Amino acid sequence: MRRFFKWLFSWRTARRALIGFAIFVTLVALVITEENWRGKHAWEKFKREWEAKGERFDRASVVPSPVPDDQNFALTPIVASCYLHELDKNGHQIQPPLTNIVNRLKMEIAYNNDSPTNGFGNWQKSTVSNLKVLQQYYRALAEKTNEFPVPAQAQSPAADVLLALSKYDSAIEELRQASKLPYSRFPLGYDRKDPWAISLSYLSAFKGCTRVLQLRAIAELQNGQGDKALEDVKLMMRLVDSMRTEPLLISHLVRIALVNIALQPVWEGLAKHKWSDAQLVELDRELARLDFLADYKLAMRGEMALCQGGAFEFLRHPPKQLPNMSSKIDSLIGIIRRLIPNGWVYQSELRCARPMVELFIPAADVNHGIISPTAARHADAAIAAETKHTTLFNIWEKLLMPALGSAVKKFASAQSSVDLARVGIALERYRLMRGAYPESLDALAPQFIAKLPHDVINGQPLKYHRTTDGRFILYSVGWNETDDGGIVGLKESGSVDINMGDWVWTYPARQ
Repeated sequence: MRRFFKWLFSWRTARRALIGFAIFVTLVALVITEENWRGKHAWEKFKREWEAKGERFDRASVVPSPVPDDQNFALTPIVASCYLHELDKNGHQIQPPLTNIVNRLKMEIAYNNDSPTNGFGNWQKSTVSNLKVLQQYYRALAEKTNEFPVPAQAQSPAADVLLALSKYDSAIEELRQASKLPYSRFPLGYDRKDPWAISLSYLSAFKGCTRVLQLRAIAELQNGQGDKALEDVKLMMRLVDSMRTEPLLISHLVRIALVNIALQPVWEGLAKHKWSDAQLVELDRELARLDFLADYKLAMRGEMALCQGGAFEFLRHPPKQLPNMSSKIDSLIGIIRRLIPNGWVYQSELRCARPMVELFIPAADVNHGIISPTAARHADAAIAAETKHTTLFNIWEKLLMPALGSAVKKFASAQSSVDLARVGIALERYRLMRGAYPESLDALAPQFIAKLPHDVINGQPLKYHRTTDGRFILYSVGWNETDDGGIVGLKESGSVDINMGDWVWTYPARQ
């Protein structure tokens, strides 16, 4: 033991240990240097190849241009009230959020999270709204709270619903005046080091406001106030358009939800023959502005350049202090991050960007107006195969990519819905002039619609035929790429399943 300790603590042993440690550190440094070079080289080579083809990976390529403040719908007092509690007009986060800001766009059709959903129709399932259910809801609610005004004696269901929603009249009118401004750009702080944490609180406010406008428009149609219903539909479409230039996937998914909400009164007015020809012309003009295939390209490029790119840049250059975390957690994350070679981060970014530019973005063909379900499924399968076994380079790919296939499908369904609605409007214009629907869609263009849209799934003509009771069935073959004869796919819960069946525009049987 004495000889062992004498050897262990001898100068010769210490010198050899120091030399060994130095060699080890040098080897680690060489490995890290090589990994950094290899990862960065692979990423930059990939970027050069795709930039030569016209692709862009920088934030500036997707961030919307500034607009004059005095012409910016998003900066008007009524709109800004829904985000100023946590975001100032320069895009800076407010911490802690302010408590003295009144959100004037917070509108609800029910009280305290109630959900009288059985009163609402669903155009995808060809069901109309039953305002009598809503009338009974508001009158019963008046016995417990004065949240919504009701008359002493019941009027028509439409009149009672409009009275209940009149509490929002002043805010909606101010919003309508604000909507006349030509531009809209929300102050989202696109230069943040953590762009995935951009505040988007206005999205929920817009959705609530759109639901109120939807119900108002339906009640106005039933109350014989077609011009007012048209103005409310146009205001809904302005809310949809106000986020069109945002390079954020979540913003466009919310836009899609708002369009589906706005289409319900359009559909009900067509089903009940409530729209005049002049009103139909205006509705078609509003819908013709929507191009969800182009929006899909922007959303996916924004996801890649802003959100994914920002995340990887954040990992390569982490701040000394991370937001909303304790100093101990900051330090721990900082230490772990600094132990990871930057080359690994570059490799991870490459693993996310490659399927975006090679698979997901090309799934939409803007020039030919087609979104390919086959391409989307191929992209999903490729991601599943690459992430089947977790490695150092595919962790982020595994976290960020799997949800994108579902997004492709939603954009396709949204564009199909708009196209079906436009053809439905043209069919109604034809009926108003000729007294019946045409034998084929060819009779509509160019008098009633400038150009007939094709099926966004396969580029073929939309399916159409008249029914024996004087109605018609109009549909796309849908995401399963199969003609199911105009049958809508439903889940066990009864909700529409856009994965199955056809995407249909038709009206209830006459009673």
